[in-house]
Amino acid sequence: MHTSTTSTVPLMPWTAAELQQATQGYWYQDQQPEQVIKRVLTDSRHAEAGDAFLALKGERFDAHNFVKNVAVQGCQVVIVERPIEQLDIAQLVVADTRLALGYLGQFRRQQFPDLKVLALTGSSGKTTTKEMLGSILSRLAPTLITRGNLNNDLGVPMMLLELRPEHQYAVMELGASHVGEIDYTSNLVQPQVAGILNIGTAHLGEFGGREKICQAKSEIYRHISPEGTSIVPAVDDFTTQINAAVQTTKRLSFGEGGDVFAEQIQLHPQSASFVLHTPQGSASVELPFAGLHNVQNALAACAFALAIGISLEDVVQGLQQAKGAKGRLNFISHQQYVLIDDTYNANPTSMRAAAEVLTQQQGIKVMVMGDIGELGDSSRDEHFALGRDLAQLPLDYVLAVGEFADATVAGAAAEHCHAFETQAQALKFLINLVEKHQPQTMSFLFKGSRYTHMETLMADLMEKL
Repeated sequence: MHTSTTSTVPLMPWTAAELQQATQGYWYQDQQPEQVIKRVLTDSRHAEAGDAFLALKGERFDAHNFVKNVAVQGCQVVIVERPIEQLDIAQLVVADTRLALGYLGQFRRQQFPDLKVLALTGSSGKTTTKEMLGSILSRLAPTLITRGNLNNDLGVPMMLLELRPEHQYAVMELGASHVGEIDYTSNLVQPQVAGILNIGTAHLGEFGGREKICQAKSEIYRHISPEGTSIVPAVDDFTTQINAAVQTTKRLSFGEGGDVFAEQIQLHPQSASFVLHTPQGSASVELPFAGLHNVQNALAACAFALAIGISLEDVVQGLQQAKGAKGRLNFISHQQYVLIDDTYNANPTSMRAAAEVLTQQQGIKVMVMGDIGELGDSSRDEHFALGRDLAQLPLDYVLAVGEFADATVAGAAAEHCHAFETQAQALKFLINLVEKHQPQTMSFLFKGSRYTHMETLMADLMEKL
């Protein structure tokens, strides 16, 4: 498995005995390393002397094929499901390398019983809420925070391998692409506080319905320590089902009507302000994030932090200093143009939320959207419904690009909505729009699922401005 999110921080070393104990494997021909292992990794390109290379196997790849390469690179330890003959390095043979990675992450987690772990999931807002929480906690003490998209059954244990003695907090984002995945990852992370942000339509195709999505996300409540706290959304279509999944005595709800809520909300083009109400008191917050959905994310982050005893004052300071993740509503000013880069990913809920942020901007408002993936048989219906909703917003132009662009535009049934099969066609239209509206202020929003690479179209337009 290749990942570009390799840590550069020195990790805690492993002894041969610890590796064997954690993975429940055996050393082939009793050949085991004498020196400590500085890190376990799954990307053969980065394997070097002092590493243990763990060979993952998937439907379309088998990293056992790269074991001889890593030996040439100086790597002296491999973790494999089958011994590789004619290989003069230590081989730890395990039943299943994917599970072995989980065991290693779990072993590392169990070495830090005093670590305060917060785990969150949801259909949208996970990354932003994680960044807000990270901002609150890392001001106070060293905090491990899920990087990039390392939130699945491989990514979560990879993050746990980065735990070090100085960490006092860990903020773990848990994603789900199938039922049982969050049950597995939340068991690895053993959180004191965990919860769901919302139940939307992300991965709808893989689950076959929002009820199944709710069931999958609700697995996060199974592994909270008994004296811990469950975080629940006060307002969600599935609030009743979510509350029914809670197993702890303590729970904190966020959102309208919840324990943590906002009043006097004011939305600005690139920020928001509100009065935060909590069981610990009230405070004014100047949030450096745009959109009502980000106020909701901030309320969730506050609930998580309060649940482990962080003061309201520290919560507010952390929220006010938080920075967004790359490709999540990043504002780029260029001459009289504002480009909003929200290209990291998309689902129907986040697409609507981003469109609302665009309505707050100056000048001619242009939404440029790529397809939303992972909606399965509901794809055309979901894009149609999205188009219908976007047509109700005060946007000057909506450009839909990709396979489902026609469904979006059919739903919109409006003259200012246009469908394009390719980015090149959309770019041509955008350049004409800029020329037509010179020298007016214009605001552009770019958003789509990861595979649509809408950041490429945005970069191409910026070159022409």
